[in-house]
Amino acid sequence: MPFTSPVADVRFLLDKVLGYDRLAETDTFAEAGADVTEAILSELGRLCDEVLAPVNRNGDLTPAKLENGVVRTSPGFKDAYQAIAEGGWLGISATPEFGGMGLPQTLNTAMNEMMSGANLALQLCPLLSQGQIEALEHHASDELKALYLPKLISGQWTGSMNLTEPQAGSDVGALSTKAVEKDDGTFAITGQKIYITWGDHDVAENVCHLVLARLPDAAPGTKGISLFMVPKLIPDAEGNPGERNDLRVVSLEHKLGIHGSPTCVMSFEGAKGWMVGKPNGGMAAMFTMMNNARLGVGTQGIGVAEAAYQHALAYAQERKQGKTPMGNTAIIDHADVRRMLAVMRAEIFAARAIALECGLALDMGKATGKDSWKARAALLTPIAKAHGTDIGCEVASMGVQVHGGMGFIEETGAAQYFRDVRITPIYEGTNGIQAMDLVARKMMDGGEAAARLLQEVQDNAEAARGTLPELAEATWEASETLREATEWLVAQEMNERFAGAVPYLRAFARVLGAHYHLKAAMVDPEGGRARLARVFIERILPEHAALLAQARSGAGPLYDLSVEDLQTA
Repeated sequence: MPFTSPVADVRFLLDKVLGYDRLAETDTFAEAGADVTEAILSELGRLCDEVLAPVNRNGDLTPAKLENGVVRTSPGFKDAYQAIAEGGWLGISATPEFGGMGLPQTLNTAMNEMMSGANLALQLCPLLSQGQIEALEHHASDELKALYLPKLISGQWTGSMNLTEPQAGSDVGALSTKAVEKDDGTFAITGQKIYITWGDHDVAENVCHLVLARLPDAAPGTKGISLFMVPKLIPDAEGNPGERNDLRVVSLEHKLGIHGSPTCVMSFEGAKGWMVGKPNGGMAAMFTMMNNARLGVGTQGIGVAEAAYQHALAYAQERKQGKTPMGNTAIIDHADVRRMLAVMRAEIFAARAIALECGLALDMGKATGKDSWKARAALLTPIAKAHGTDIGCEVASMGVQVHGGMGFIEETGAAQYFRDVRITPIYEGTNGIQAMDLVARKMMDGGEAAARLLQEVQDNAEAARGTLPELAEATWEASETLREATEWLVAQEMNERFAGAVPYLRAFARVLGAHYHLKAAMVDPEGGRARLARVFIERILPEHAALLAQARSGAGPLYDLSVEDLQTA
């Protein structure tokens, strides 16, 4: 299906809204100036539009399949993956010591979004490798780094993440996979893992599994979990893929969408593994990978939203039905269709800005070492993940609606975006868990990081009053309401916070969206950016008040309902 990477929008956000140029002023990212950034974005757009997008439909119509113990991927996926690997894209933010580019996470965030819009099922493969690269950089021994990182960064080998078991989903501490140390210092890994994305395939020469497992004397719960590298093919003395490890793909999951992405049930049957990090330190190591993936998954939602929007926009311009006040018959000129398209466009811009701001905060934290930047990145991560994926689902659904009855017909392709993106609010900690993280762990500072961010929103609104007074006032008032709600929230006990966590997160995203739209409007107060900002601030931002009312309603009314009350008659 045709796709045009949103290079212009990303460039505008980086240059005019988010202050990306600050990165090039640091020693860490001195090489990431305007010329390098422009070259990266342009070449990335070409790869996505010309290589990844053309095989996207193949993944849906001809899914990955398991044949005689070997996973065969969809037509064209292997060549498209090789183009990603040969371009060095897997190591865009990885350390140069092992072959990475060492570029900012902000650019990696833009890359993940564009690749997801072009082909989500395929993009999942490099996303998992990126997360594994970061986990190994932070936690692996020098020997493991030297062996695995060059191969993962080059794309010769790919990575997977093995957490979930039939009885251990979000409650990772319930996992039962065992790790027994052998005489040579390696470990025998035994157990079954489910929902293992790209757990096996034919696009690269080896698959490197990071597996959570328990040592025999480990404590119960998450404190007793260790992390292991378990390759599909055990490297020989020269570091090349050797004998087959004792693991296998039991089956492939039959899924609602992302059919081109092989989701495996994996069986480890005394497979040889090497410990990553310290004994019983698996969760700390795995969270490095998961935090990387959470922002990445947020961009997946945004990427698919962009693709669904483009698909709907093209259809609305071509489809003729009825008469409109504009004198045309194309449905794009019907008020409600125009409303849907305007809302889709405004939502995507806001969610994209939040994700790129999160990437920028990660980079500034790394480059400056300042706790304030690190706290901002931590605060924005659950918002970027949850809101980006929620918006992905909502925009893809609106894309089906724009198509009308044809959207429900598979041949148009609109339904694929809807089906594919639906997994993203579940990936890497469900969006409910993200919201709980926001109001709990990310508010352990008493709301200070949130207050600093909201102060910036208010300062910007004050600066905009002279040019765009109505939009500035609405944004300022919303930020003040959110500030008051945040002060109320941090005074509550934890379950009261949890009861309102989801609407609170969404309200926060609404205010941030207004902030970025207002900044964009200030660049050209008479132009299209300002007109789009008006759509967001006048039509979407008002939701924040109702959302915060929900957030403040507390847990009591929820628990006043008995289990019997929840039963149908």
